[in-house]
Amino acid sequence: MRKLAFVLALVLSAAPERPSPAATAVGQEADLLTRARALHRQVPLIDGHNDYPWALRQHSAERDLNALDIRMRQPRLHTDIARLRAGGVGGQFWSVYIPADIRGADAVRTTLEQIDVVHRMVRKYPDTFDLALTAADVERIFKAGRIASLIGMEGGHSIDNSLAVLRMLHASGARYMTLTHSANVAWADSGTDMPKAGGLSRFGEEVVREMNRLGMLVDLSHTSPDTMRDAIRVSEAPIIFSHSGARALTDHARNVPDDVLQLLRANGGLVMVTFVPGFLTRDGHATLADVADHMDRVRTVAGADHVGIGSDFDGVETLPVGLENVSKYPALTAELLRRGWPENDVKKALGLNILRVMRGAEAVAARLRKQREPSTATIEALDGPPR
Repeated sequence: MRKLAFVLALVLSAAPERPSPAATAVGQEADLLTRARALHRQVPLIDGHNDYPWALRQHSAERDLNALDIRMRQPRLHTDIARLRAGGVGGQFWSVYIPADIRGADAVRTTLEQIDVVHRMVRKYPDTFDLALTAADVERIFKAGRIASLIGMEGGHSIDNSLAVLRMLHASGARYMTLTHSANVAWADSGTDMPKAGGLSRFGEEVVREMNRLGMLVDLSHTSPDTMRDAIRVSEAPIIFSHSGARALTDHARNVPDDVLQLLRANGGLVMVTFVPGFLTRDGHATLADVADHMDRVRTVAGADHVGIGSDFDGVETLPVGLENVSKYPALTAELLRRGWPENDVKKALGLNILRVMRGAEAVAARLRKQREPSTATIEALDGPPR
């Protein structure tokens, strides 16, 4: 009997110890993060909206890059080079946002100053950043191990009702323009202002057509639902929402209604889901899971080809738990994998979708430039005198 007990003890001591449930969960999480980081190395994660240029302006009236040298850890910011690298960022649309109450020639000047910030940043940190104007540029820069830097304008007030100004801002590197910000422009309604144009005016439609001819992406974040629908109707190129959510989940004016999401299937555009807590939940308290919920909704209604990421880092005071700065993107990627997203769908959301949209806009522009000259239309000729 003693011999049998001794043998059993030996067998039990030799048997592998079962990991605890907690240890298993930790191991699974580590595996998901490993897979997520691998995906970030395979395709560029391209974020549709980061407000670092305006954050710099707030800290330095002279827009001195040395005032917030992002080679160093910047606790006042969500963004610096080390954390961009840790987050596996491959491309970034830097927003050249200006407040909606800056109008006229001052708006044009301020926008140019913000575009200059991006150009100077790229020149100051050439080992990290390179300016991208096309989808091919993004892919080339990513393969070289740098972060593709693109420029997005936030608000049609930046062009002062002038298609010539629009063309010059495009020539300066801007590759998307949000048609409105928080207030209407004369030719387009914002989602957070009382409607005046009823969507797009005739001049607003001409702005969209000229953006198509230039190859500049039409960004519908901040716009009213009628402006969204009008722009999708007029645009010959895929459109984007650079930083928005799904209105079916959170009924906020900054989010996209389901009927508009459905229009993206034919248009080819996409919603780059924001990290702004107030757009993600009713109470304004959000977690990484809430961002994934909105991405799930866009994927379900519009399809896997029509979802992306547009954080709004350095443009907001608070962020979802788990997505506190630009180093945290792999955690979101891991959450999508945890939810059962196929890796190909995750790659689309990370960057392949926006690259497809950019190539589509470039192809439309190449065709339209052969068909028509730059538009010389004026707002007065199309919409009448200012009201």
